[in-house]
Amino acid sequence: MNLGGGTWQRLTAVALVMAVAAGCTGQGEDSGGGNDEDLLRNHDWTQMPGTTARNGILRVSASDRRIVEQDSSGGQHNPPLNLAGPHLRSDGDFTVTARMSGVGDDDGDSWLRLYGRVPVIYDEWRQERPSLRVGVTADGQVKVQIWDGEGDEPATSKNFDCGCSGTVTLAVSSIGDTFRVEADGRRLGTVQDPGVFAEGTVWFGLEADAGEDEDERREGWRLTQLTARAESGDSLRVIKAPRLRQEQSEDSLRARAADVGRPFDVGTALAENPLLTDARYRALAGSQFSMLTPENAFKPQFLHPRRGVYDFRDADLLVHFARANDMKVHAHTLVWHEALPHWMRENDDPGEVRRTMLRHIAMVAGHFKGQVAEWDVVNEPMSDDEKSYTNGDRGLRSEQSPWFEAMGEEYIDEAFRAAHRADPKARLYLNEYGVEEEGERWDALYDLVERLKERGVPIDGVGFQNHEYAPGDRIDPETFRSHVRDLAELGVKARVSEMDVPIGEDEEDGRQIQADEMAGKLRVCLEEPNCTSFSTWGFTDRYGSTADTQIYPPRTADSLPWDAALRPKPAYERLLEAFD
Repeated sequence: MNLGGGTWQRLTAVALVMAVAAGCTGQGEDSGGGNDEDLLRNHDWTQMPGTTARNGILRVSASDRRIVEQDSSGGQHNPPLNLAGPHLRSDGDFTVTARMSGVGDDDGDSWLRLYGRVPVIYDEWRQERPSLRVGVTADGQVKVQIWDGEGDEPATSKNFDCGCSGTVTLAVSSIGDTFRVEADGRRLGTVQDPGVFAEGTVWFGLEADAGEDEDERREGWRLTQLTARAESGDSLRVIKAPRLRQEQSEDSLRARAADVGRPFDVGTALAENPLLTDARYRALAGSQFSMLTPENAFKPQFLHPRRGVYDFRDADLLVHFARANDMKVHAHTLVWHEALPHWMRENDDPGEVRRTMLRHIAMVAGHFKGQVAEWDVVNEPMSDDEKSYTNGDRGLRSEQSPWFEAMGEEYIDEAFRAAHRADPKARLYLNEYGVEEEGERWDALYDLVERLKERGVPIDGVGFQNHEYAPGDRIDPETFRSHVRDLAELGVKARVSEMDVPIGEDEEDGRQIQADEMAGKLRVCLEEPNCTSFSTWGFTDRYGSTADTQIYPPRTADSLPWDAALRPKPAYERLLEAFD
């Protein structure tokens, strides 16, 4: 779906404000066996990525959203779901029926996805949780795939001969421990249910096959009916999107920050999946923080998956949550060497690479103009290769950066100037890790900022990520303070942008150390006038990106101010005390 213009985005933004931010909290009546609940009409599907809604019909287009590895390899499928629309609450057996038009006939696969639990995106890695996917393949078969929450790939995959094409009505019934599958009233077969909907919730996703050729524009398909019915006298409710506005507390991090005596924000990285589906996460996010950083939704591979194809709706959800709770948005990130869709790396022509970067900045920063307070314009430009600090690269990352390879250091100048043109009132930051400590990495970053200022580049500040992944990463707050003051001499602001402090299970006094590290960096920010905010990279271990993703399901780490049960740790209390 090509969303190059601004009219459609403005219309859907208005729809979201009316349907979600205003607080759509209504629930459908309980439905016993035999009563169909219409899930399509009179419900909000305008925020479903990859779709357009008109006259009660959804057109589903291929978005081809994929998550690449940090080294740019792979491409984990990342299909969208309707977070801001209806979902189901069921206490037993039920049937979901979908009428799908424009399927089969070699035009790619067409899919309905039913999630028992929504996926978790751990900072560019998707954890599949229990779900069922049913659809019509390009050759007219009906295919069912089941994820059991124990791996990336389906635990079960089964094809049924159907000869389906054109318009097909698919029905999936969850009866006991079995899924029953029908097409146009014909029983196709059954599949064993490993307990996909054991928690009693059903969330919806829609997908269209993108094909192998990037330039190929498939028509997609249309959803003309979607209903749900309780079976065997069980109950079923249709649940609308939650209220975004959260209750405020007089004793919270954001309340303490408001009393600092100068503009100062305390923030965190947020993800849209738990924000719309986990009420406790949502309540803490809205009540404790005055600024949010989108953890993934603003990165190119999430909102610009194909050349000329943008979809801002997941990102818009975070912006509207911030607006509903009087929070600022620190937007992350416009230019990075990671989180790039494959197509952004496929052209070696320097002129085309430059145009790609500038078009992306103009489109993304232009879409959010006036809605965000700050941008990470360039993220992590410094190299991990020690040789780069002694050769002509001046410590800048050349490896795996298409931007540096095409333009050299000038890409940074161009990126900041383009962001300023697109969103002139926003503060513009460069964001980097490992520069809290002394050494050649910090020296090279300082020299870079000095050169940028001399060239008149509109850089406002530097974000210190403060990821303290190992004991050796734990830096004396006074060292950090000296760097903040160095930037002040250049007329540049500073902020703690992504702090987390993982501790080992066998680390004595680990949580006290964690609390000391976080509170120490916050105290420096409060005492240095050019430090504008303090943000952690997430706030709860339940969804923290330092989880061990080498196993399935991931093992949560101990890194953030709230634990996996959303209970505050000593770090939270120490952060509160730092404001006194």
